[in-house]
Amino acid sequence: MTGPRPVPIDYSQPSQARVQDALLGGMDNYEADRAMARRILEVAPGAPEATKELQQWVLRAVRFLAERAGVAQFADLGAGLPARHTLHQVVQQFHPRARVVYVDNDPLVLAHGRARLADYDSTLFLGCDYTDPAGTLGEMAVHLDLDRPMGLVVSAMLHHLDDLDQAKKVLHGYVEALAPGSYVLLTHLHDADDGSAPSLVTKELLKLYRDTPLQAVARSREEIAALFDGLPILDPGLVHAHEWWPDGPRMRPLTDAHRLLLCGVARKD
Repeated sequence: MTGPRPVPIDYSQPSQARVQDALLGGMDNYEADRAMARRILEVAPGAPEATKELQQWVLRAVRFLAERAGVAQFADLGAGLPARHTLHQVVQQFHPRARVVYVDNDPLVLAHGRARLADYDSTLFLGCDYTDPAGTLGEMAVHLDLDRPMGLVVSAMLHHLDDLDQAKKVLHGYVEALAPGSYVLLTHLHDADDGSAPSLVTKELLKLYRDTPLQAVARSREEIAALFDGLPILDPGLVHAHEWWPDGPRMRPLTDAHRLLLCGVARKD
């Protein structure tokens, strides 16, 4: 099953996955993506390192759940272009038969993801709209056992929904279907709202994103915590990616860009 058709590529507009690829020096992007990446670098020169840090946080959190909590199936909403080190490779170090579903509706992402995963029977790329939990879960259920605990990765996605109630509704459309013992891994743009440099950088980035497919909203710590809506958040709570380190602190130099997002892992009891 391949899911709904992906949205057509609009070469004149940047996409989140392709802009991220451009920031990291990749080749899977177009001029609109590269132009946006150049403008991001003017505002946040540390964006490439911060992007790597965020990718590594997802893998650290996934490894933590696979190794220490025994989670052996994962779904990654808005997966983006495959990175050098991938979620399924991390999980399958501990659970060789672990099942992983990636979800994205960017046709370039799907083409690259499916080509890379062609030889993996236990890993699947779905072309679904993550804002439709019922439809996406229906596709996921063909590959994952929703009656068993799983890890749900929602990284840098919900801040593209400008209505907080809608963001909550989308996330909990998935949470309600998860078995007890499941985990939600979330990252979200954070507005410190205290006049600090990171908050100013966030505001400049949001101006760049306005009226593009990257349009986003930064939320307060309280608003981001409210997305979990009662799910207990694991220590160390909602923190920046470099502060969440079960195997030791991150050692790279930090910039304002490293403080743009908050990360957290919550458990469904």
